[in-house]
Amino acid sequence: MIPFRSLLTACLLAAVSPLFADDAASPARSMLRVNITSQPYNFGLPWQKQNPGTRRGLGALLPGNRVLITAEMAQDASYVELEAAASGRKLTGKIEAVDYELNLATVIPAADTGDFFAGMIPLAVDAALKPKATLDVWQFEANGAPVVSPIELNRVDLAPYFLDDQFFLIFQATGGVQYRAGTFTLPVVHDGKLAGMLLRYNSRDQVADILPPGIISRFLDDVAVPPYEGTPNFGAKLNGTLDPQLRSFLKLSDVEGGMLVTGITPGFSADKAGIKDGDVILSINNLTIDSRGYYNDPDFGLLAAGHLLRGGAKVGASVQLKVARDGSILNIPCTLLRRNPEDYLVDPYMFDRGPRFLILGGLLFQELTQNYLQLAGREWRDRAPFRLVYALGNQDDFLKQGRHKLVFLSGVLPAPGLIGYERLRNLIVTSVNNKPINDVKDLAEALKSPTDGIHKIEFSDFPKVIYVDAAQAELDNKEFVPARYRIRELQRLD
Repeated sequence: MIPFRSLLTACLLAAVSPLFADDAASPARSMLRVNITSQPYNFGLPWQKQNPGTRRGLGALLPGNRVLITAEMAQDASYVELEAAASGRKLTGKIEAVDYELNLATVIPAADTGDFFAGMIPLAVDAALKPKATLDVWQFEANGAPVVSPIELNRVDLAPYFLDDQFFLIFQATGGVQYRAGTFTLPVVHDGKLAGMLLRYNSRDQVADILPPGIISRFLDDVAVPPYEGTPNFGAKLNGTLDPQLRSFLKLSDVEGGMLVTGITPGFSADKAGIKDGDVILSINNLTIDSRGYYNDPDFGLLAAGHLLRGGAKVGASVQLKVARDGSILNIPCTLLRRNPEDYLVDPYMFDRGPRFLILGGLLFQELTQNYLQLAGREWRDRAPFRLVYALGNQDDFLKQGRHKLVFLSGVLPAPGLIGYERLRNLIVTSVNNKPINDVKDLAEALKSPTDGIHKIEFSDFPKVIYVDAAQAELDNKEFVPARYRIRELQRLD
C-alpha cells in the first residue's frame, strides 16, 4: 500500500510538471508580447493627426525572427516593440508587411537582436488543418505565466476580418476562453503548429472566430517574394438566382444554380475577361455554383463562391468561368487582377497615410474616403451626408465619367474672403475655372488659372456655383489661415 504522504507528493509533482517538452513550441518560447504606439490621421481636419495611443497584443514567432500579428493592431504604427513575456526583455521592431484586407502583419527587429531570440522556437503553419480538430488558444497572465484554452473547431464560413466589407474564409470554434493580457492578437495552435489568429470571441455563446492557417500561409508566401501583391478582385456585383421568374427571364430553365452579374467595374478582372451585365456564372474552375451563390468545397463543404475569386486565389491566376448568356453557354477564362484601395473612386480604407486635401483661402477640399464618412459614427451609412454615401455605393457611375477620385468641399474655415460661404459643406466639386476635376491634383492645377482674378467653383448640388477672389484667397492662405487656425500644411496632393 502506498503511503498517503508519498501519494500526495506524487500528485503535487504532477501538478507542477511542465505542460510542454523542453524542445517543443510553447507560449513562453514561441510567442512574444507586441507593444505598438500609433497615431492615426484626423479625417475631419486632414492637416492634423489624432492623439497617439498604445496597443498591446501577442504575436506568434515565425522562422526568420518574424512575428505575426493582426493588421488591426499594426494600423498607423509609429513605434513597435517586442517583449519577452517571462523576462520582460524588450527589442525595438518595425512593421515589415501589412495587409488590412487579410488583417495580417509581420513585425521584424529594427535593431541588433543580440541573444533576444536565444532558446526560442518558431511556429510552423498548420496549413492542413481540417474541421473537428481541437485547438489551443495561447495567452499570458500579467506575470508572464502561460495560459492555454482548448477549443473545438466545428464550422467554416466566409466573414469579415477587420474591414466590414471584405469577406474571407473564417474558422469558428467553440469553447471557453478567459480573457488575459493582449487584446488584438491571440495565436491559436494545433499540435505545436500555428493554426490561426483569434479575431473575435463571443463570451455568451463561447464562439471564437479564427483567421485560418491557409490565409496565413498565402500571406507569408506573398511577403517572402516582394513586392507584396495582396488578394485579387473580381470587379463585379453578384447576386443569387433563386427567384423562378428571374430564372425564366434569364433563360435558365435548362440549367441549375448560378450567380447573376448585376454590375461591372470598368478596367478590372471581370471587365477585361468580357463578362457582361446579365451574365450568369454557373461554375468556377468546374466547381458548380448553386442559386444561392455557394459551391461544395472539397475540404470545407458549402462555401460562398466569392472564396474562389478572392481568398482562395492569387493575383495573376487564371480561372475558368462557365457562363450563361442569352440562352447560350460560354466558357470564359478570367485573369484575376488586384484592385488597390487607391484604384477605387472612394478609398475603402486608409491607414498609415493621410487624406489628400487642399485649402483655398479657407475652403477645405478633400478626396472622399470611407474613413471620412465613418466620422458620422456607427450608423454612418444612415447618418453621413446622403450624396456622399450615394457616391460610395455607386462608384462605377462616376468612374465611367472619367473621374479617378471624388473631390468635395468638406467645410469652410471662416476667412475674410469667404463671407457668406461659412455654412457650405459636403458638396461634390464638378469643375473649377471651367476645368473638370477628377482628383485633387486637377484641382490644384485648375486653381492656377483664374478668370480675370476670380475662381469659379462648380458643384453637383446647390449652390451650383460660387466665386472666390483669387488674390484674397492667396493672401488668406499666406497670412490669415496659418495664423488663425495654426495650419502649416495647406495641401497634401500625394
